[in-house]
Amino acid sequence: MFEIELKFRVGDVSELRERLAENDAVLVSENENQDTYYNHPSRDFAESGEALRVRRIDGTPLVTYKGSKRPGAVKAREELEWRLDPGDPTGESMETLFDRLGFRKVATVTKQRETFHLGSSNPMTVTIDRVEGLGEFAEIERVLHESSPSDEAVEKAREEVLDLASELGLKSPESRSYLRMQLESASG
Repeated sequence: MFEIELKFRVGDVSELRERLAENDAVLVSENENQDTYYNHPSRDFAESGEALRVRRIDGTPLVTYKGSKRPGAVKAREELEWRLDPGDPTGESMETLFDRLGFRKVATVTKQRETFHLGSSNPMTVTIDRVEGLGEFAEIERVLHESSPSDEAVEKAREEVLDLASELGLKSPESRSYLRMQLESASG
């Protein structure tokens, strides 16, 4: 799949929830995400714009690879993700494999996440994240169900993300990932 997403700092979560309700958003989940990120042994994912992580959603492990970003203000890139259980119920086997292959653990980002869907046939996703040590954010995401969509499809999805952000009153885009923000706050 291909994700098109934009993150925003949120000043008033209650106001955002009200606007979501006004737009008939449906709360589909509330959970804790612990994302442990890894760097490749022979190329720097910070330079290539890629990401590799083991995510635990309320303890259930998944592995995620995110490809390099296409140019533009709204993030657009390929995403591959799959569950590791039941064969690896904690994700520790995958982390051991990464270690054996020379991948380096970078950091773990922990967040409380509320996920909402808007629309019925191909819903937009809005998450409200309370990220440990960083604050509160909202992410708007449109998923395209192909690994290499056309430029036109990506631009249309970017417009949809920006239009929804405007409807929800989100005005402070944040281009950095939670990982980058966490690393920058630890070093500064």
